[in-house]
Amino acid sequence: MRLFGNQSLPRLIDSTDAKVVAAGKGMHEVLHTLMGAIYAARAAPGQEGGALAIRHAADIERLRALCERHRDSRNDKLRALAREFLLDWDVILRQVAEPGLPLTNNAAEQALRHWVIARRISMGTRSEAGTRAFALLASVIETCRKRSASSWVFIAGVIAAARKGLTIPSLPAIPVGV
Repeated sequence: MRLFGNQSLPRLIDSTDAKVVAAGKGMHEVLHTLMGAIYAARAAPGQEGGALAIRHAADIERLRALCERHRDSRNDKLRALAREFLLDWDVILRQVAEPGLPLTNNAAEQALRHWVIARRISMGTRSEAGTRAFALLASVIETCRKRSASSWVFIAGVIAAARKGLTIPSLPAIPVGV
């Protein structure tokens, strides 16, 4: 979740503009409250995720109001952050509904880091299509690895289905208990 790992909030709080500081602190307070609630929900399994959103509806509404109020701010950073939050609202607050999801995308970025290094070492690809193919293959291979499935078997199944004009199979299911 980019929201909880966002690096723009400290910059707003350190601003010399009092209105920007107040907005940054307000957003930070709400996010801090929501993060605490998410961690508490993780520690007490069995609670429904929707209950967390209901319990913190006022906090969520406060964050939305702050973003709406500052979406056209004269301060570039505040305006960009408010608009980013509003554009990705459902994705950003998904952890409130599903507290088990990670708060940042650090694990995903770390999982793909070796692919980025491989791309740099090989000097990349020569076309946009090659870049997309490399990224797609890296994602499929990494997803299969995380799901304890053979990427080669999956890719072979996709190719076989495509050659026969059949529906392309979905990625392997997430193993139970993971």
